[in-house]
Amino acid sequence: MLFDETRHEPLLDLPWSAQRARATIARIVDETEARFRPGAWWPLHPKDVEGADTQPAFPLYHGAAGVIWALGHLGATGAARTRLDFTPHLEALPIDLGRWLSSERLVDGVASYLMGETPVLMLRHGRTADPADADRLKAHVAANVDHPARELMWGAPGTMLAALFLFRRTGDARWADLFLASARKLWSQLSWSEELGCRYWVQDLYGRRSSYLGAVHGFAGTASALIAGRDLISGQDWDGWRTCIAQTVTRTATREGNLANWRPQLASGTPTLMQYCHGAPGIVVCLGRFPGGEIAPLLLAGGEAIWAAGPLRKGSNLCHGTAGNGYAFLSLFGRTADSMWLRRARSFAMHAITQFEADAAHFGDLRYSLWTGDLGLAVYLRDCIRGRGAFPTIDVFDAD
Repeated sequence: MLFDETRHEPLLDLPWSAQRARATIARIVDETEARFRPGAWWPLHPKDVEGADTQPAFPLYHGAAGVIWALGHLGATGAARTRLDFTPHLEALPIDLGRWLSSERLVDGVASYLMGETPVLMLRHGRTADPADADRLKAHVAANVDHPARELMWGAPGTMLAALFLFRRTGDARWADLFLASARKLWSQLSWSEELGCRYWVQDLYGRRSSYLGAVHGFAGTASALIAGRDLISGQDWDGWRTCIAQTVTRTATREGNLANWRPQLASGTPTLMQYCHGAPGIVVCLGRFPGGEIAPLLLAGGEAIWAAGPLRKGSNLCHGTAGNGYAFLSLFGRTADSMWLRRARSFAMHAITQFEADAAHFGDLRYSLWTGDLGLAVYLRDCIRGRGAFPTIDVFDAD
């Protein structure tokens, strides 16, 4: 099998209801705003607890920055009625985030896109256009060019994506220059697999050397940033990147009939994970806008495998839950205009709503997080309603 069946559950046969989706978005937004406490932010959900630490989290990935981003996005796009203005609280958030990074012994991650200060400054800059925030952002992106992680969460690919969003927002050429500097450095850091005949990155991550392929810590996440900014890359350089991406994704895939999945790392054997962070869902989303048709059959095979696997038992979230997998269907709908993929995305959305409701009843509270919790589900439901996918903080940062 291309996936571990025990990680998945049968898809509930529920008709699509835009009304129920809107009601779920409204509930998530209303309860999230009601639960906010200045200085205390939002409580850490039991599913996000690691070790003995139960203090609030602050990063874009699973903390206050991601919650604020999601509330702002849902409000700005008209998906929900929001009442709170978090601009005054964005002064304190970098301080609290810095303390959290220190307590977690992650002091070299202050520039990180998913875990560090960079997205908080982007949120603040979007509201105030403070030149001091822009200068600090520039310093973060420049400093992160040489980060040894070489992946989206901590390394240059994440801050390269931040630079691209800032360039789209402002038109300031310095952000394009920083994006290209990161791309050049990443090209120079590629390794070559004689066995597979493709390029890859070695990630120095959490004290270990890895060769991840997926969307959060691996090759696909980096490819996503390059694809998004390909209009900034010269024709000759993009030809090199195009060949590199297509070769690696093709030669690391495992096929069974009309299905495909990817193992977590370059040489880790048979794939077992089928979730956004590792496996076909993230790879399909990250490469959904890859131009041309050379990897199109492989992306479709990945989509079929996600459908065959069914919803994830871990819940409704983006990173390793049903909503994240559903984004692959929205990506394929955007690529092909085949309404089957939109129907499948909406089927996963209805299943995810039932998972959310069951978890909320069981824990007596929501999961206040973007990538691992209920705010990510709300954004996914909004995209299912409109029939167009833009993965939160990867495909879109400012309201689309």
